[in-house]
Amino acid sequence: MKQILVVDDEPSIVTLLQYNLEQAGYGVDVATDGMTALAKIQETDYFCVLLDLMLPKLDGLEVTKQVRQFGNQVPIIIVTAKGAEFDRVFGLEIGADDYVTKPFSPREILARIKAVTRRQEDVSAVASKDSVRIGDLEVNESSHLVRRAGEALTLTPREFELLQYFIHRQGRVLDRATVLAGVWGYDYAGDTRMVDMHVSHLREKIEPDPKHPQYLHTVRGFGYRFGDA
Repeated sequence: MKQILVVDDEPSIVTLLQYNLEQAGYGVDVATDGMTALAKIQETDYFCVLLDLMLPKLDGLEVTKQVRQFGNQVPIIIVTAKGAEFDRVFGLEIGADDYVTKPFSPREILARIKAVTRRQEDVSAVASKDSVRIGDLEVNESSHLVRRAGEALTLTPREFELLQYFIHRQGRVLDRATVLAGVWGYDYAGDTRMVDMHVSHLREKIEPDPKHPQYLHTVRGFGYRFGDA
């Protein structure tokens, strides 16, 4: 059974999430503070983490930051108060995969989980044993290993999925809505600024000079094109 960690200190939210996740066939663990959540994530191989930002002892942003510093790439969905844009954006910048704002519906939560974890299922189903080379970039889809000029890069799950999406569409100009639908899922309710933010983060890691991209190019007025310049 796929195990999900729910991290929230509001009993009503925990009860709502636990009931609906279990009805959908998931196993559910619960943590009500950030320190406990961090310990559980270190001990257990979770399918996904639903992480509230406002937590006792250690807030959700710090939990996310430390989880990624440990090299753990478990999908993390931040749960945030409506309108808390700074926390939402900062959470994505430090490695969260998605966010949902309160109040939310159980159906939305299940759709977000499906979207962020689709990467794991799709990659395991179609993983190639061979590495893909583009210029000095080497991407191994089965091991999720990315190297630039022989040096290993650390990508978040979403960054890897975004890179993989572009690699399989080299040379094509892709508008932001197309990338959003292809990587985040058609039922994703976010906006195209999410694409720009993650493209910027990806460039910081794969480009020798992010301000003058060699691989991931902006086509002004249209979107993005991936390919060795």
